[in-house]
Amino acid sequence: MKRLLAMALALVMVLAMTACGGEEEKTVKSGVEDGVLTVGMECAYAPYNWAQTDDSNGAVKISNFDGYANGYDVMMAKKLCEANGWELEIKMLEWDSLVPAVMSGEIDCAIAGQSMTAEREKQVDFAGPYLYASIVVLTKADSELASATGISQLTGKCTSQSGTVWYDVCLPQIEGASIESAQKDAPNMLLALETGAVEFVCTDMPTAQGAVVVYPDMTILDFSGTEDNFEVSDEEINIGISVMEGNTVLKDAMNKILKDMTAADFNAIMEQAVAIQPIEE
Repeated sequence: MKRLLAMALALVMVLAMTACGGEEEKTVKSGVEDGVLTVGMECAYAPYNWAQTDDSNGAVKISNFDGYANGYDVMMAKKLCEANGWELEIKMLEWDSLVPAVMSGEIDCAIAGQSMTAEREKQVDFAGPYLYASIVVLTKADSELASATGISQLTGKCTSQSGTVWYDVCLPQIEGASIESAQKDAPNMLLALETGAVEFVCTDMPTAQGAVVVYPDMTILDFSGTEDNFEVSDEEINIGISVMEGNTVLKDAMNKILKDMTAADFNAIMEQAVAIQPIEE
């Protein structure tokens, strides 16, 4: 009996030690121990972020590309770095690779106009929001759709960017829509509309505001405040900063700054981004 009791106690101790070891393995580094915040973004998603050839208007050198990054995301990244005493490094990555890059530790965070969806939160944690973005439609100003007052009046071919709530959640709500293949990024989405491949696209307000600067022949349809609008949850219009799951140090450091900022603060910075974005098509 004593022997069995001793064996049982030994097993409990082994399990306890294993559990402790497991907790240690789950410890997540902040990524800024070296004093550098490595941020991923597309650098092709104006006015959130874009690439340019020089450092004008406060643009930041892209570490893995011969160019400089600027836009709302860069402005917010600089603000967070200044507040925390970090240096800023920006890496250019494709949209679909941003979350995997956060998960693998290739980048410390993605500041790239990502909605804080429950699906994404299965893979990463989010700081923020750092912007609130309503969902709108873009069409040509001379289109019959330009007079639409709700989504029920929209018909014809449409598209949006892949991996977004615009394509996955919003477009399917339009009964008269003929949904074409998703576009890999925002520039291709806008080009599809500009060239007539589709009759309208779904996006968020900041992207639309940036689009009409580059393409003056486009117009924004904003159905906010009407009953004939997209049904979206807060998680789908709250834009956040993705960090590795369990990285509470980095998340808390960012939230400490963001919690004192209002929607008006965010919108004021976005207006600056729209004002300085390149207008070349």
